Amino acid sequence: MAAPPPLLLLLVIFSGFLLTGIHSHASSSSGGVKFSYLGQNGPSKWGSLDPHFSICSTGKSQSPVDIQKSKVVRDKKLKPLFRQYHVSNLTLVDNLVNIGVHFGENAGLMISDGKHYKLKQMHWHTPSEHTIDGHHYDAELHLVHMADDGTYAVVGIVYSVGKPDSVVRKIQKKLTKLASHDRGYGYQYEIPLGKISMKQLQKKTRKYYKYQGSLTTPPCTESVTWYLLGKVKSISEEQIQALKVPLGLGWKSNSRPVQPLNGRQIHLYKH
Repeated sequence: MAAPPPLLLLLVIFSGFLLTGIHSHASSSSGGVKFSYLGQNGPSKWGSLDPHFSICSTGKSQSPVDIQKSKVVRDKKLKPLFRQYHVSNLTLVDNLVNIGVHFGENAGLMISDGKHYKLKQMHWHTPSEHTIDGHHYDAELHLVHMADDGTYAVVGIVYSVGKPDSVVRKIQKKLTKLASHDRGYGYQYEIPLGKISMKQLQKKTRKYYKYQGSLTTPPCTESVTWYLLGKVKSISEEQIQALKVPLGLGWKSNSRPVQPLNGRQIHLYKH
């Protein structure tokens, strides 16, 4: 067969590069995130999507859970939560699976059972992941703290639609900017927020539920102590939508179904 003319050969090579580039962009449109909340990559499939995710299916201490008030154990040994949050440099982050805020160094501290945990980040789920007597709330905020040994303490706060939330209000204009960026390549997108105080999140609580669980997203690590606050806070419908808009279709409703307790007890602190 005769060799193709030079111009035709160049066109063939260029077309190959173009197709490769399109495939690469399409395959990375989820930014490497292998899971979602819909379809074949949904929560029931997480454990089989990646070997590192296997505990999502096999774990016996998974989160979130349904808190049945009639079955919780009131624990008089529990103490008020000690949390101290400082003014620090914050960064708004599109985590692809949720919207979060990352804290700078020395942003805050939580002490539980004599153990120190540093405040690392917070993020939102809509609707709530934890349920109380089977009831889902409109949103749930997770304040993630980490100890030097790699274990976590997560404070969960549930919200019902009503008046605007003061914390979301502080970042709401930036959420609009976050929603306008191009997610075509699927990379995490960050917006510096500067120094902001989150002290309102450290208010003392008269009631919380405590149990041993896991991260609620893959790899579903089971080294998490959960503290779900008893007070239901308020968030506006507009703010909920602002938290949803930047996310892709498979993550707009980013609530993992509740998991079996498998004999775990949920302890109640009530002052």
